[in-house]
Amino acid sequence: MNKHDIAKSLAKILPTQKQAQEATDKVFDEISRALSDGQKVVITGLGTFSVIVTKTKRGRNPNTGEKLLIPPMKKIRFKQSKDFFNKD
Repeated sequence: MNKHDIAKSLAKILPTQKQAQEATDKVFDEISRALSDGQKVVITGLGTFSVIVTKTKRGRNPNTGEKLLIPPMKKIRFKQSKDFFNKD
């Protein structure tokens, strides 16, 4: 399922496909904005999205074998809710 499929599903309850697409875009934009600001996004029944910062780690260039440091970077972590798969 992708963003277009979600918009198509929303179009069943909204008056037009355009409004469904705008609603879908707005939801994902808000999630992205919140994560960019370092906030947690909690969706009850689904899970929690949060941003983590990795530590600096050692690596090597596989082509040359040169050792290097990989800088810290931000990643998104998702933790599913306890009832994610237990919905009946």
